[in-house]
Amino acid sequence: MKATIAPLVTALVLVSSCCTLNAEEHWPQFRGPRGDGTTPGNPPLRFSESEKVRWRTSIPGRGWSSPVVWGERIWLTTASDDGKTMSVICVDRKSGGMVHNRVLFENENPRFRHPTNSYASCTPVLEQGAVYVHFGSYGTACLDPKTAEVRWSRRDLECDHFRGPGSSPVIDGERLYVAYDGADVQYVVALDKHSGKTIWRRDRNIDYGTDNGDRKKAYSTAQLIEYKGRRQLISPSAMETIAYNPTNGDELWRVKHGGMNAAIRPLFAHGLVYIAAGDGAKDMVAVRPDGSGDVTSTHIEWSLGKGVPKRPSQIIVDDKLFMMDDKGVASCVNAKTGKSIWQKRVGGGEYRASPLLAQGRIYCFSTEGAIKVFEAGKRFKLLAENELPDGFQASPAMLGDSLILRTTKHLYCIED
Repeated sequence: MKATIAPLVTALVLVSSCCTLNAEEHWPQFRGPRGDGTTPGNPPLRFSESEKVRWRTSIPGRGWSSPVVWGERIWLTTASDDGKTMSVICVDRKSGGMVHNRVLFENENPRFRHPTNSYASCTPVLEQGAVYVHFGSYGTACLDPKTAEVRWSRRDLECDHFRGPGSSPVIDGERLYVAYDGADVQYVVALDKHSGKTIWRRDRNIDYGTDNGDRKKAYSTAQLIEYKGRRQLISPSAMETIAYNPTNGDELWRVKHGGMNAAIRPLFAHGLVYIAAGDGAKDMVAVRPDGSGDVTSTHIEWSLGKGVPKRPSQIIVDDKLFMMDDKGVASCVNAKTGKSIWQKRVGGGEYRASPLLAQGRIYCFSTEGAIKVFEAGKRFKLLAENELPDGFQASPAMLGDSLILRTTKHLYCIED
């Protein structure tokens, strides 16, 4: 492994006011502090390349990982287009100046990735005093947040992601959880966050009904919940989703929903776990998490067979569940029953980034650069149509009243 510090990249500073910390102090993981894409902050409703951009910084390489923020530092990962180098980047939140650009892993013969993916699509996770970055089976590392020096790394956890890695790590107490759902092997592992050593590892043991490895892949990030005093790590895979005991990895329950390529992070509300199945027979299931063993026939409260996104995660507001599917169709269903409330074609291109909820507004980001903002209400109401160049693959971050947005080429701070 070779570690280097690249020259600083000059940020385009357009406004000199300070970003505030009046809403969230940190945005430490994929989809924010609660892992659900919600924030109490108040971002601008309308903005553009020439309006309300505090700074813009060019990000080298190709990476779809979402930005995460701890205090004054924004972290993200990137990789060369051919996957031979994989790096971590740290940007100053106030100025947009690049603090670190460090190569973490080098690969002589990277495996295939799909043209729509990147070799740096897994979002880092942060906590006080540590940065955890993950590139699938290419490597996982814990970094010092001040120097970006590697404290420990693992490169021995094998998995052929086939189309590229996508699952992000989750931190909990002393453990770091990572899912490896590849074409060859499928398992979940808990690592000691201080040393990187394996605490437990559980094979999926799923009957995929095929020998085709392409049908066994998944890219989802797990969600930690607690229900009736029982803590659970909810981890979707192809064909099934499994709930584990976070402490020892024992299986608590599993539900069969069919499909492959599950990529959406589960949500938990109203005593239900909401699971999007990717290319599944049941595109979404709402499951009561108090069962044991196979709960497919006993604990599915409702399911949907159409209109469910395969990549952008959902948003829950009170008893309403909002979705923007991959083709630009927004919809709202009753979160308790699954019954449709409204559906509207919004357009703007394709959507892969997960939406953000702020001040009763839902922000959606397309691969073409469109940012559609609609009201989180019982009727569809489009509030704003914004646009930034290059388009979005990464999901947004939010700190205070500032939007931190990663397009395919730049990192932006957007604020009033």
